[in-house]
Amino acid sequence: MNSLDNLQIDQSQFDLSDKLPAKILLAGCGDLGIRTAARLDTGYFCYGLRRESARLPNYIRPLKADLTNFDQMKDVMEIGFQIIIVTITPDAYNECAYRSAYLASAETLVRVINESRKPPSLVVWTSSTSVYGQKSGEWVDELSPVSPQNYNGQILLEAENMIKKLPCSKVVLRFSGIYGPGRHNLLDQVLAGEESRRSLSQWTNRIHSDDCAGIFCHLMDLHLRGQTLHELYLATDCEPVKQYALRQWLSSNLNVKLNEAATSTESGRRYRNERLLGSEFKFLFPSYKQGYCEIIRNFKQP
Repeated sequence: MNSLDNLQIDQSQFDLSDKLPAKILLAGCGDLGIRTAARLDTGYFCYGLRRESARLPNYIRPLKADLTNFDQMKDVMEIGFQIIIVTITPDAYNECAYRSAYLASAETLVRVINESRKPPSLVVWTSSTSVYGQKSGEWVDELSPVSPQNYNGQILLEAENMIKKLPCSKVVLRFSGIYGPGRHNLLDQVLAGEESRRSLSQWTNRIHSDDCAGIFCHLMDLHLRGQTLHELYLATDCEPVKQYALRQWLSSNLNVKLNEAATSTESGRRYRNERLLGSEFKFLFPSYKQGYCEIIRNFKQP
């Protein structure tokens, strides 16, 4: 595939004027990419890159291509993007799928940008706090050592190290547990009265999907205004909570009784977001309470 026509772009939907100041590529444009584009003002011109692009809303220009395919991505880069936001979801939750998604995408992206005549000025790469491994209630930030113990964290860290080789500005965002509309696994579990799948004394760290999108927008805005960004941000809300307390709070707000008891031995990590707050980012949902209240209101509606 060696032409933009073969990438199945619907040229008629969009004004291709160069008056717009920033062309943004949302690579792997799923829920977070769509939410990001919805928050941007008319000063941004958004393209959404997916292998299946038909379902994108009309304010995102669709690009049907595979992020791991060098020839396709070489053609995509000819459009000339100022910023690339990468959000990847593996096809399955196993080691092979993670390698096929994260490592192959990172390798292709680095290679194609290094060879591009129109490289971006910024790449934002989405990663996860799973790279930190297991701690026992310790506070963790961007300067904390990483020690992933499972394949997912190991592969994500390897992909991060590839992204560091980019010749342009780059930011790695390590998100904690993302929740929000359409992400109802925990609510379904509590409503059904199921026992916790994790230790009730384990710390959990969360961030609402709308705040994830807000962080992407915030960093893009800072970059385009000429501010220097850190190469790593830990993206999590302001209130870590233990599984027991979270589930009890949810059950109370859902009018469900859970017969559970936490042990005295805590586990897990607590994440700090001072670097993000220091950039003057403002959370829509600073804690799980604000975020889940809105979700529960909509969840209860018939």
